[in-house]
Amino acid sequence: MDQNNPCFFFMSSIFICHLILFTWSSIVAPQAEARAFFVFGDSLVDNGNNNYLLTSARADSPPYGIDYPTHRATGRFSNGLNIPDIISERIGSEPTLPYLSPELNGERLLVGANFASAGIGILNDTGIQFVNIIRIFQQLQYFEQYQQRVSALIGEEQAERLVNEALLLITLGGNDFVNNYFLVPFSARSRQFTLPDYVVYLISEYRKILIRLYELGGRRILVTGTGPIGCAPAELAQRSRNGECSPDLNEATDLFNPQLVQLLNNLNAQFGSDVYISANAFAMNMDFISDPQAYGFVTSKVACCGQGPYNGLGLCTPLSNLCPNRDLYAFWDPFHPSERANRLIVERFMLGSTQYMNPMNISTMMLLDSTTI
Repeated sequence: MDQNNPCFFFMSSIFICHLILFTWSSIVAPQAEARAFFVFGDSLVDNGNNNYLLTSARADSPPYGIDYPTHRATGRFSNGLNIPDIISERIGSEPTLPYLSPELNGERLLVGANFASAGIGILNDTGIQFVNIIRIFQQLQYFEQYQQRVSALIGEEQAERLVNEALLLITLGGNDFVNNYFLVPFSARSRQFTLPDYVVYLISEYRKILIRLYELGGRRILVTGTGPIGCAPAELAQRSRNGECSPDLNEATDLFNPQLVQLLNNLNAQFGSDVYISANAFAMNMDFISDPQAYGFVTSKVACCGQGPYNGLGLCTPLSNLCPNRDLYAFWDPFHPSERANRLIVERFMLGSTQYMNPMNISTMMLLDSTTI
């Protein structure tokens, strides 16, 4: 084309404008920007906060972490990665650091944070035997503190947006049964409440926690129900004669989980949006507990690491029995799934049908959010 032709300058101007716009958008909006991720709850999702506390509820010594990338114990109650690690992997985010970690500062704050602490429950008196753990309302106070730190870093408006657009995960309830109501020989709560009344009380207390998360800016909150706690090797060792799951503990989950789902539905209706997403942890776990061979496990009754019947007594320590191939065991220790089991659970989080995820799975949520944010 003749460079003196007016059309040439017009076409060149359009090209230059597009080039400038493309360059500018690349600077201010990096491609595939990951959303922040915040984690609240107990040992199923704690990734090391308790390492910084004087408590017996710790996983900071071998053989914990034997299959972690560094092959060192990190505070995760797993042979390797735990559920939040794998969610971060799947949503394209860096793993969250424990909130108490001195490494959580500067730009690393923008990834999110893990506030979870092994041993805690919905109730403040759950896990009192572990003494110094981060109770759930303290976790929420830390979340407030986190937001103040991020506001100082990127400004209040951007900090609010970061939290509003983030994914939040909360896992509570199991300890309120195994480390409270069903403590042997009996507990104060079991004298105070019948089991059905105790569950109603738990749900009423959980409601306050979930509303507070909303008040603190959470708009996508993944809430897991309790798994089949009566089938954990620790409970089989104490309560089972022939390897059958404890009916009392599974009755507790049968009462708790439907009421939790109803609570989440009610809260979504109250706020006029699908803020809360329920994850059916019971069904996810029972898939491989009831038929371990179908999922490549040799057993779902015996823990990989432990001692006594089903390797279900005491803690996992350097002196414990240790299986040579952790991928063949559904349970890593007396209470916690192996990394491979965690991966199966997160697969349901990401892609599961409404049998597992209600009202949607994480992939659907992310797709919807990508068209509205």
